[in-house]
Amino acid sequence: MFAAARRNAKRLALVLAFSGGGALSGLVAPVAADTLADALKGAYVTSGLLEQNRALLRAADEDVAAAVAALRPIVRYSGSLARGFGEQQTAGVLSSLDRSSASVSLIAELLLYDAGAGQAAQQAARETVLATRQSLLSLEQSVLLRAISAFMNVRSARQFVALRENNLRLLTEELRAAKDRFDVGEVTRTDVALAEARLASAQSGLATAQGNLQSAAAEYRNVVGQAPGNLVSPSGLPRLGTDVKTAEALAMRVHPDLKAAQHQVKAAELNIQRAKAATAPRVTANGRLTASDTFSSSNYSRDGSIGIEVGGVIYQGGALASGVRRAMAGRDAQRGNLHTVQRNVAQNVGNSYAQLAAVKANLMASEERIKAARVAFRGVREEATLGARTTLDVLDAEQELLDAEAARISAQADLYVAAYAVLQATGALTAKDLGLNVPLYDAAAYYDLVQGAPVARSKQGAKLDQVLKALQKE
Repeated sequence: MFAAARRNAKRLALVLAFSGGGALSGLVAPVAADTLADALKGAYVTSGLLEQNRALLRAADEDVAAAVAALRPIVRYSGSLARGFGEQQTAGVLSSLDRSSASVSLIAELLLYDAGAGQAAQQAARETVLATRQSLLSLEQSVLLRAISAFMNVRSARQFVALRENNLRLLTEELRAAKDRFDVGEVTRTDVALAEARLASAQSGLATAQGNLQSAAAEYRNVVGQAPGNLVSPSGLPRLGTDVKTAEALAMRVHPDLKAAQHQVKAAELNIQRAKAATAPRVTANGRLTASDTFSSSNYSRDGSIGIEVGGVIYQGGALASGVRRAMAGRDAQRGNLHTVQRNVAQNVGNSYAQLAAVKANLMASEERIKAARVAFRGVREEATLGARTTLDVLDAEQELLDAEAARISAQADLYVAAYAVLQATGALTAKDLGLNVPLYDAAAYYDLVQGAPVARSKQGAKLDQVLKALQKE
């Protein structure tokens, strides 16, 4: 009886030797090799969310052009062509009223004074552009952190599948050993049933791990823009400071969420100036040239005028005062938002460092747990061959080792995500800060082309046409 048990123990030891105690031997890796930097490049280049918000930034740039154009002369034209018909009788004489006439007018207007409303509109539009740029940077950080999470999730999901496959092979050998020992009378039918139940549970666990891998791969394709290849383990964690207070101070200076909120407050204050200026008079210079002809006669006219017009609102049912109060409430809301963002940024820095410390401790504990669980499993297995342990004891020890290895896989993935989350919390998780080898989007390039509100038929307008065509092709 003991000879058969020893043979089964040797088979189990052989399975353990080939499994390496764990994680990576059970899944054939794809041929292509992708690094974490490759995943980040793919996310930066292919993100539809980033493209959408870059377009929204360009729309905000155009608001500046519109505000600039509002202070420039306006030249417009109007024309009319009319055909009259009828007849009239005067003193018994019947005459026709059929006639054709045409009129063309050219009108020019120039705003001379609006109590600073136009200038405030320009400055508010510029502040909105600056806020939108910072919001784009904040979104870029979120996209890159999501790519890091997707990368690590695929790696850990593959390791879980491999671990489950190794566990399934091991439990298959356990079941064979239990059956052999049952045949020679060393164990009861209960021990065999326990091994069968644990094997079925392992099969279910493998199916779940494979499903999780498919989900992780789908998320990777969504974020990075391509299917995951052989994902290479990152070479190391990003360089981080250890002082939380220093990191908080840095975040308060450079975090895009905070900068965006500051620009929004400035824009809201300028909007108050615009609302107050609406109650002041407007002074406008205007000119008009008109030419008209009557085709049925030699009558025509050519005339023009030039002048200055002053106008304003005396009473509008309280709408102007309401507009000022509304702008002030908007300013107060943005100030409250700035206060909230400041607190959130500081809290996120502290939370990210605390999470990183917890994950590091968890990883160290997992390593120690694996060592202890492996020693315990081998000891229980040897004791079982001598009849001092039951099949259930062996299965429980093997499950403890499996759980310890699974905990280490999760902790390793969490460690990288937590480290890069620290960079996001301090505002340093951008393509520029990470040194990604990608063409960086120049948020100011389009603004530089449109801030002067160029007309379509100009040198600057031709450059804009080329830029827009290039954007449409991407």
